Amino acid sequence: MKILKSSGFKNKETEKIVKEQVSAIIEDIKINKDEALKKYNLKFDNNDRSVINVSKEEIEEAYKQVDEEFIQNLKVAAKNIENFAMAQKESFDNNFEKEIYPGVILGQKHIPVTSCLAYVPGGGYPLFSTALMLIIPAKVAGVKRVVACSPTMKSIPKINPKTLVAMDIAGADEIYATGGVQAVAAFTYGTESIKPVDIIVGPGNKYVTEAKRQCYGTVGIDFVAGPSEVLIIADETANPTYIAADVLAQCEHDLNARGILVTTSEKFGLEVSQKVDEMLETLPTKNIAKPSWDNNGEIILVDSLEEAVQISNEYAPEHLEINVENNEGIIEDLVNYGSLFIGEYSAEVFGDYVSGTNHTLPTLKASRYTGGVWVGTFIKTCTHQVLNKDAVKSLGPVAINMATEEGLHAHANAARVRVEDK
Repeated sequence: MKILKSSGFKNKETEKIVKEQVSAIIEDIKINKDEALKKYNLKFDNNDRSVINVSKEEIEEAYKQVDEEFIQNLKVAAKNIENFAMAQKESFDNNFEKEIYPGVILGQKHIPVTSCLAYVPGGGYPLFSTALMLIIPAKVAGVKRVVACSPTMKSIPKINPKTLVAMDIAGADEIYATGGVQAVAAFTYGTESIKPVDIIVGPGNKYVTEAKRQCYGTVGIDFVAGPSEVLIIADETANPTYIAADVLAQCEHDLNARGILVTTSEKFGLEVSQKVDEMLETLPTKNIAKPSWDNNGEIILVDSLEEAVQISNEYAPEHLEINVENNEGIIEDLVNYGSLFIGEYSAEVFGDYVSGTNHTLPTLKASRYTGGVWVGTFIKTCTHQVLNKDAVKSLGPVAINMATEEGLHAHANAARVRVEDK
């Protein structure tokens, strides 16, 4: 392995300070509820709304502020996301009961959570696509109360109209103009104006991420996400212009985003590096993409595709692109990724917006143990059992012995009274 371009990626944030600040806000929300929520809305987002809930009239006004082409594009993306989510839902159509021992009938049911929050970031961009990615799978899963929230714009105390329209098209039941740590805490513990939810999904900055981490347990979460990342495996047959464009598409997310190329060709790696520099000259988001690439980008030269696969599995990237002559030769060996993009035309951007797969994906190596947000994020698999008298007579002595051996005598007695009951 040879490093053609190394990463200066370092997490310089003081985790202790972030944890303490987040903890203080959460405690304030728990105690002072709406009063604290509005205080932090004003402090962090210049949001002075007295009513956090977004009205039907606000939603209708948002539609007037966006053009028809944008609305139609949202509907195309929404339909693809819905169709894929419905295909995923079919994998849950397997509720069953089975007699696994004489007189013992066991079964399972797939039950959607009752409520969820789709947290849609505001930040530097109106991330309306995230509204589609979070709300639609929840609705397809059968969640009865799907709530959405997003920070307001800095200029006026309203959610960006593009985001608001996306939330409505996706089918949100309730929408709230709030974000940040205070929103995560409010939907975890509840306030006078906000009823808590069962699970919170969606990305956010380091403070939102830490708030999800601290609230987890009281509320469910999808996963703890960090900076966005793409890893691309490419050989000399790939198109350097495509790869450079994909790297920069990742880097413009934020200053901590990571673009990584793993290639078997030194010539190709240098070509991509040159193309990146050329594209940066005219890129409108150069102020973010260039430092992101300079500080976090990597180009790694490997001797073989087998070595590339090994490196990819160790990185466990959020997005993984494969651009090699023989894709099928390595796909089965790739096991750690949030979402896989196969072939030169399957750019990450299509998954981000319109192809139908979800773009809310695990980062920071979390793809070693979890996938991204999907219909299953909102569904619980729950078991049940029915035993008859014959089963109790047969299995009771086994249960009594095992409970006694563990020293749990009340457990043993719960079985014994049924065995001995005439």
